[in-house]
Amino acid sequence: MSGLLSTLPTYFIPHGGGPCFFMDWPQGNPWTSLETWLKALPGDVGVRPRELLVISAHWETRRPTLTANPKPPLIYDYTGFPPETYSLRYDVPGSPGLAARVKRLLDEAGFAAAEDPLRGLDHGVFVPFKVIYPEADIPLVQLSLEAGFDPARHLAIGAALAPLRDEGVLIVGSGMSFHNLARFFGGASEDSERFDAWLTAAATSEPQERSSLLERWHEAPSARVAHPEDDHLLPLLVAAGAAGQDRGRRTFSDTVYGNRISGYRFG
Repeated sequence: MSGLLSTLPTYFIPHGGGPCFFMDWPQGNPWTSLETWLKALPGDVGVRPRELLVISAHWETRRPTLTANPKPPLIYDYTGFPPETYSLRYDVPGSPGLAARVKRLLDEAGFAAAEDPLRGLDHGVFVPFKVIYPEADIPLVQLSLEAGFDPARHLAIGAALAPLRDEGVLIVGSGMSFHNLARFFGGASEDSERFDAWLTAAATSEPQERSSLLERWHEAPSARVAHPEDDHLLPLLVAAGAAGQDRGRRTFSDTVYGNRISGYRFG
């Protein structure tokens, strides 16, 4: 995969549960299909990105903030998993240059962005990207969600990032399309199916309508059952905002513990 497309797609990926791809599951791994899809993502992109910009559900700040650490450490922000999962490595380089470029774009769009020269990568980043790009040789920057979780602002943050797609930067939102931990292990969920059907229709609709629908996602069927908190859905809004006038399509769908989860490509 050499060279660069004129415009890279953007993605929303489910990142699974904790370090789910790197542990034994004695009764069968429920995340196998998601892992297979993530492994195939570089082929779906079609070219090798120059750099990676990832918006994770697991970092919220007062204003949009970027990791500017040239050698970002890992943040093992999960609990109750096997001891070996706390020694996972993903020695990907950071990119202070990309962090500065993103900050300029956000500042120009009216967001008072910041850089954090110390912060590392949380599990919403290093766990899926250890599957997607296991060589850890593409520089990566993480962007936080903005406190308050305003949908319109996160769509606008994405729109401000759109020029990066023509600069070889792959933009990925990392969250979960269904994230209700109290319900997740409770068996088949009609609520997850209802919300997923709405989300897929919204994400794949005409771009202007897509933005209007996603801005009002709280009104969707079973929205607050699927997402008691906003954090795991908002990375999708950033990815959709960065897509501009490009249409979206669902490229992953599976049922995990009875609940529907989906992933999307835009462009």
